[in-house]
Amino acid sequence: MIGPSQAFALVDVASGLAGTVGQPVDQPKLLGARQMQAMSLAWHIILVCFGVTFPGIVLFTEALWLRTGDLVYRDLARRWSKVMLVLFAVGAVSGTVLSFELGILWPEFMARFGDVFGVAFALEGFAFFIEAIFIAIYVYGWNRIPDRLHLLTGLPMVVAGVAGAYFVIAVNAWMNNPTGFDVVNGQVTNIDPWTTLTNTATWPELIHMLMAAYMVAGFLMGGVYAWAWLRGDRSRRVRVAFAVPFTLAALAAPAQLVVGDWIARYVAVDQPIKLAAQEGLAETTEGAPFTIGGWYEDGEVQGGIEIPYMLSILAFHDPDATVEGLNAVPPEDQPPVNTVRLAFQFMVAVGTGLALLAAWYLLAWWRKRRLPQSKWFYRAAILAGPAAAGALIAGWIVTEVGRQPWIVYDVMRTESAVTQADGVNVGFAVLAFVYAALTVGIIYVLRRFAKRDREADALTTGPEAP
Repeated sequence: MIGPSQAFALVDVASGLAGTVGQPVDQPKLLGARQMQAMSLAWHIILVCFGVTFPGIVLFTEALWLRTGDLVYRDLARRWSKVMLVLFAVGAVSGTVLSFELGILWPEFMARFGDVFGVAFALEGFAFFIEAIFIAIYVYGWNRIPDRLHLLTGLPMVVAGVAGAYFVIAVNAWMNNPTGFDVVNGQVTNIDPWTTLTNTATWPELIHMLMAAYMVAGFLMGGVYAWAWLRGDRSRRVRVAFAVPFTLAALAAPAQLVVGDWIARYVAVDQPIKLAAQEGLAETTEGAPFTIGGWYEDGEVQGGIEIPYMLSILAFHDPDATVEGLNAVPPEDQPPVNTVRLAFQFMVAVGTGLALLAAWYLLAWWRKRRLPQSKWFYRAAILAGPAAAGALIAGWIVTEVGRQPWIVYDVMRTESAVTQADGVNVGFAVLAFVYAALTVGIIYVLRRFAKRDREADALTTGPEAP
């Protein structure tokens, strides 16, 4: 993971992009705190994807070099490792910002439940520092330590990245299904922090996030080289650089559909109101339909395409199963339906489209053992990265806004956790400037890397090559 806080999964609950939930709350700072958190998390979560997956992609590419002896793989692994280091460093900055926001924006939440999830965040901190140390060793170790030993130094950074993701996702899973404590006279007692790490919601959330991370990182990286292909560079270096990350993303895309079904069945049992918000289902219904598109208003989805029994089949694999509706709880306990529903439908639509693009790619490779030759494929590949990133953010909106108005499901409301300190709007403006500056800095550094690599390629392949 990137950054010692990696608290995106924990405090994303505060992003509340739809504003207040149910009846108006009396805290004027709640909306500002949500928007500040939303901006930080939307910017940071893309870097999280690279922090989790980039070490594995780089190490896999180096392993291909050691197995085949092809120097193209070695050069790509070395170049990508420098990009990995830059993104990790910038992610550490935004992760540190999140750690401050966690305590500043949501002090009541931290005060009451910090002992419950503190162990998970402490372990995540260890994972972060292990990853940071071994990324530095790995990047510095090129041409300085034996090749196979150099490959081995990359293994801890891969394991640490996934471990960091696990610890943070475990906390978010606990927020969706809080266990491991009792509340006695308003006080949190009988704390078992290890139960937080083994919550039943952890594994489906973790696998879902890892698949999404590989899709975002793989499609974004592949899109860079798809652009080069469209501009006429059909060199083997470009083809290999496209194929390695894009293949990993293409394998993750169809698998994500299966994991999504797993998530839906978990949500149907443990968070039925979130599922009802995703589908715009007002009344508890036996044999509930699935509705594509439309707008939720006056207790029903208007203008959508209804597929009979499909929601019951997706949620319980039974066409006659009963699905709980929004009206099972009071209006003040219902999430903002259209925000959750539109984010969910966008995520599903993009995920389905990416799975079809992956099928196109994998089928072409299986039939002809070569990359697709259609320009339309590479145009779609360029769009796949931003689309995957958008679907990722939409998925977290579904996860966290769908839990509203609870910061800890059915235990503590978000409005009870927000700060009463002044200056939230000022902090929002400052952070917007910081993230804009970091974005410009990333683009500048990566463009310098790309220019230097092109110059190096020209020296080794041009008329003046030794």
